[in-house]
Amino acid sequence: MEILWFLIAIVLLVSILGPYLRRRRGGVGIRQVAPGAPDAADPEAYGFVRQEHLDVRLPGADDDLLHVLDVVQATQEWRAASRLLAETDKDGEVRWQRVQAFAGAASLELQERPGVGGAWLRAWRADAPKDPGAAAVHAEFLVQQAWRSSSAGSDDFRIILEEALKVTEEAALLAPGDPVPYITQLAVARGLGYSHEQFDQVWAKVIDRAPQHMGAHLAALHYWCEKWHGSREEADHFATTAAARAPRGSLLAALPLFAVYEHVPEVVLVQDFFRTAVVSKATEGALYAVHSARRDDPMLAHVRHLLVWFLVRGERWSEAMHQLVHIDGHVGAVPWTLSGDPAAEYTVFRNLAVAGYEANGGSPVTLPR
Repeated sequence: MEILWFLIAIVLLVSILGPYLRRRRGGVGIRQVAPGAPDAADPEAYGFVRQEHLDVRLPGADDDLLHVLDVVQATQEWRAASRLLAETDKDGEVRWQRVQAFAGAASLELQERPGVGGAWLRAWRADAPKDPGAAAVHAEFLVQQAWRSSSAGSDDFRIILEEALKVTEEAALLAPGDPVPYITQLAVARGLGYSHEQFDQVWAKVIDRAPQHMGAHLAALHYWCEKWHGSREEADHFATTAAARAPRGSLLAALPLFAVYEHVPEVVLVQDFFRTAVVSKATEGALYAVHSARRDDPMLAHVRHLLVWFLVRGERWSEAMHQLVHIDGHVGAVPWTLSGDPAAEYTVFRNLAVAGYEANGGSPVTLPR
């Protein structure tokens, strides 16, 4: 019996690693060699950032935010954060991302220095109780704390999320028309197990304020996934309906790919799963969205990161490389952030893309930027 289980384990391992280690079409292969060997693919030849220098905080560049984060964390003074949020359009994607970044920074500080870290956020709330930015960041901070410090469904988890709900309601009163407090409520609703009817009530408040908000749609998609309060079919319906209604240039056309990602099995047993019709259709939709979106769309990097994951696993090396040249340097996005070491996870996929690209005749010279 032990031999049978051993053989099954070997088959599963080969089925997972096989597509990465060789390219069957045309007999062209990817061989593993030691770093520094003459045949080793070199990501740095493409101008890619070394793993230890990858920024895990954001999916893409936001120089203003990074500057303010550095100032706030170095001085523990909150006023620069308040000014930046006050100057950020309340109905856009950037405000949501900046609120998440400030909340995440405070949460990680507190994790690293219990009882001390994140003092600037506590001072911000105490010194400026009517600041809508402070309330929005505080609510998102509590949501992140619930998932980071306690188990879903536990008493502590529910207590923290119930407090977050109160703060989102306060933030909404302080900033009428701002969708961010209600987007945070979507995560609260998922954690507290809202019924579909209750969730739809929150969702209606979001789309009344920002009907094309990509970040909001991603937050809502989690609720409809099989692992939370929906199903594979409900998540797919939500994503494809949003994509069908999206105007040209909207990244919502990429939402079905996120729905597919949420339901990829942990162990893929179907041969060529990443070339199946479902995956291919969602991938093409995301590529279309990327090609038609504004170059400065703040959610563009999110889509590119997920595309790299699918394109590499589908052995579409050249297309993966074309996404990498736009996002390299920042790895604070799904799927990498779901790993304990986002930079390492991203680097593995980047190295595979480079190796596959060169195994099929590519080089730094042939890759346009």
